[in-house]
Amino acid sequence: MTDTPGTDSPVITIKKYANRRLYNTATSSYVTLEHLAQMVKEGVDFVVLDAKTNEDLTRQVLTQIIIEEEAKGENLLPINFLRQMIGFYGHGMQGLVPRYLDLSMESFSRNQQQIRSYMEETFTGLFPFGDKISEMGKRNMAMFEDAMKMFSPFPGAPRGAGAEQPAAEGESAEIRDLKAKLDTLQSQLDQLLRAKK
Repeated sequence: MTDTPGTDSPVITIKKYANRRLYNTATSSYVTLEHLAQMVKEGVDFVVLDAKTNEDLTRQVLTQIIIEEEAKGENLLPINFLRQMIGFYGHGMQGLVPRYLDLSMESFSRNQQQIRSYMEETFTGLFPFGDKISEMGKRNMAMFEDAMKMFSPFPGAPRGAGAEQPAAEGESAEIRDLKAKLDTLQSQLDQLLRAKK
């Protein structure tokens, strides 16, 4: 195993033999392209080296994995993109393409979570969960009513916008005014709930 600067976990070395077999030196076992594809998805970093010459074959093996995935029907690369890629081989811009693609994919990966949340918001807007929202509204209403009871001098007393509340001894005008406003608010909320049913 070799460590690369800037990473916390070691890079796993995969040896490729002349018979095309791949050997994971970390687990001391032979692996397939599918295993390597899974390692990539799990974020495990590895290099593939020729067992005899120590030549770095990582690029070729990763390209092979992409070919295998595309052959399964899990198409990710559009035909126009592939044509353009082929067109860049031998072109004067060839040196810039890998860096550009690398930066583009890094940017896409960073924004992946934001893209997911945009999608969720879009689908939520298309298919609103009315029952859940209604249930939340009822829970909020119940909590509000419980809070209102704390201001009521007589538990269970009828409440309404026009109902007069008996003043408690020593109750200030501010508290009476606040109770009246809460009663008005309660009445408006009751009307809204009835209108939604």
